[in-house]
Amino acid sequence: MPFDITGTIKEVFEVQTFANDFKKREFLLTTESDKYPQDILFGCLKDKIDLLNALKAGDAVNVHFDISCREWNGKHFVNLNAWKIQSLGASNTNSASGKAVSDVVLDEEPPF
Repeated sequence: MPFDITGTIKEVFEVQTFANDFKKREFLLTTESDKYPQDILFGCLKDKIDLLNALKAGDAVNVHFDISCREWNGKHFVNLNAWKIQSLGASNTNSASGKAVSDVVLDEEPPF
């Protein structure tokens, strides 16, 4: 089941490479919809790591993600895997038309 959340990019981390050339890149999102802001760690896997190349700290985004859980040595780990990120920066303008770009889609593919 896909989910989505809106927030501000707090930090984008470096790409991590594991066995069999598996790649992962994480980013920290700050949400302010509640009384107290929360930092949430998301991950992008394989080809989705390219979604983070255009993002920087302070960017307002809407993140579409899936939740997955795995068991290892009797412990369970939950992962939030982002598969689509939409920029919410209303200050961006299209120079040819002068219109504001309020919803730039960085990726259109559904999760694998």
